[in-house]
Amino acid sequence: MKKANRREFLKKTTLASAAFGAATIYPEFLRGQTTRPYTSTYMGDFAAPKIENLRAAFIGVGARGGYHLKFLAALPGTEVVAISDLYEDLVKEKLGWVREVSESDRHQDIKLYWGSEDKWKTMLEEVRPDVVFIATNWANHAPMAIESMKKGAHAMVEVPIALTLQEMWDIVDTSESTQKHCMMLENVNYSRDELMFLNMCRKGVVGELLHAEAAYIHELRWQMEEQDRGTGSWRTHHYANRNGNLYPTHGLGPVAQYMNLGRGDDTFASLVSFSTPAMGRKSYAEANYATDHKWNKLDFKGGDLNTSILKTNLGRTIMVQWDETSPRPYSRLNLIQGTKGTLAGFPTRVALEGGVEGVTKDHHSWVRGDNLEVLYEKYDHPLYKRLNQAAKGSGHGGMDGIMVYRIVECLQKGLPLDQNVYEGCFWSAVAPLSERSVASGGSPQPFPDFTRGNWSDTKPLQIIS
Repeated sequence: MKKANRREFLKKTTLASAAFGAATIYPEFLRGQTTRPYTSTYMGDFAAPKIENLRAAFIGVGARGGYHLKFLAALPGTEVVAISDLYEDLVKEKLGWVREVSESDRHQDIKLYWGSEDKWKTMLEEVRPDVVFIATNWANHAPMAIESMKKGAHAMVEVPIALTLQEMWDIVDTSESTQKHCMMLENVNYSRDELMFLNMCRKGVVGELLHAEAAYIHELRWQMEEQDRGTGSWRTHHYANRNGNLYPTHGLGPVAQYMNLGRGDDTFASLVSFSTPAMGRKSYAEANYATDHKWNKLDFKGGDLNTSILKTNLGRTIMVQWDETSPRPYSRLNLIQGTKGTLAGFPTRVALEGGVEGVTKDHHSWVRGDNLEVLYEKYDHPLYKRLNQAAKGSGHGGMDGIMVYRIVECLQKGLPLDQNVYEGCFWSAVAPLSERSVASGGSPQPFPDFTRGNWSDTKPLQIIS
């Protein structure tokens, strides 16, 4: 079907029928049928005015936020103006990190905030930064992002962008009304293999895209030892109280960009979701903590493994899995299947119809291991080739540094960001939608259209050099 005709067909049939059925399922879906206020701007391809000297503030520097701070502080044209955290020791430690990487007096007037839960609000009011990096517990992401934008800053938020569909709509509305970016910090989109797969998909190497598989399989029971502060102190309660895919974006973000979902030809339509029994966390708590320990007083409701199947408007499918409990090796799956071949991860491997010259004869054999060098040489993403050396040592094999570098580069040059606010909401929406589906025995849940129909006119992410 030709592009223009396909768009019209989708607007008149798929979206209309989805809206009709969704109205009786949950009210948040109806927000997608309202008109955008005339004072608001669609942010899909939005480019903010250039900021040559980027004044950055950081909320939450216990783990991820501290490393973002350190890498950004070393980039030209940046100024760290404020650091905020609940804990004084973390704030002062990360101040020392900035001093370590500073080659000049660019970061001399850094305001420090710690103590009460709302010190970050005081920081925003007093400092008025250009951009705020938010790396706190999940429940704080949406309130902090919204307030940052209202105070005139672009908001860069760790995953997920928010917890509820209502919070996601509030983020979208605030971004559009303030004309401030709100980007979810999905670092995996900047990994070498994910970038190469994106490049190969754009070049048509695997043909028309049909199906993808994405996951976050990462055994993290050890975090339960973090009981008073740190990730485990709050994340463990999510495992106990929620049943669905609680952390979908590391696997989903890259495959969604391979497929251009929410950009151009296709977007998210619906999902179904199922969880296994909840056994692993309870067993782990019983084996490692006293009977009267607080972890043994929790009723763990969240299934150990969740499997969700997403369907797009064009009928393509994505399997998304989540498991932070079971004893198995780490995997994001990272599979994209097309009419001419398949790209897959963990381990990275490629199978193409007709084979890969000098390596395989046909699609019945994978190109893997040392033989992948042939493909890296031909298809390595130009962004990776340009920034890999600069990002070394930044975390997660350099993907964190490439991400922060690109954010700074885009804001300084007045370019659209690589991930827009709607993508952060679409990818994060899998969590609450999967919870709804699991609770209803696997019934389909339609995605809200956070773009209000503008996805079909949004440009696909280009191969940036």
